Amino acid sequence: QVQLVESGGGLVQAGDSLRLSCAASGRTFSNYAMGWFRQAPGKEREFVAAISFQGGNTYYTDSVKGRFTISRDNAKNTVYLQMNSLKPEDTGVYYCAADLWGGGSSSKAVYDYWGQGTQVTVSS
Repeated sequence: QVQLVESGGGLVQAGDSLRLSCAASGRTFSNYAMGWFRQAPGKEREFVAAISFQGGNTYYTDSVKGRFTISRDNAKNTVYLQMNSLKPEDTGVYYCAADLWGGGSSSKAVYDYWGQGTQVTVSS
């Protein structure tokens, strides 16, 4: 079992920045690819960013490229999502997820463990 706990969400204005953190416990964190997903009210949960278990490969959905950066610190068992130039359409609950030996995937189906989510609200 892997336990994931997200933090860092909040209410910000358009153009502001936030850094989300996801702390993992329970298994060897460095064996897991990590992903960030988000879910807006009334919408499906969607892929935001992912990082391979080695950390060498990162992937982003087109709408966040150039604004968001995913990174990981295996010594701290933590993955981060730095979000800059936030827009109202970035509003949603942000979830982190773990995929054993993964290369970093945009598919929800491959992730084995999920956190409870942290709310991000961007006002215009």
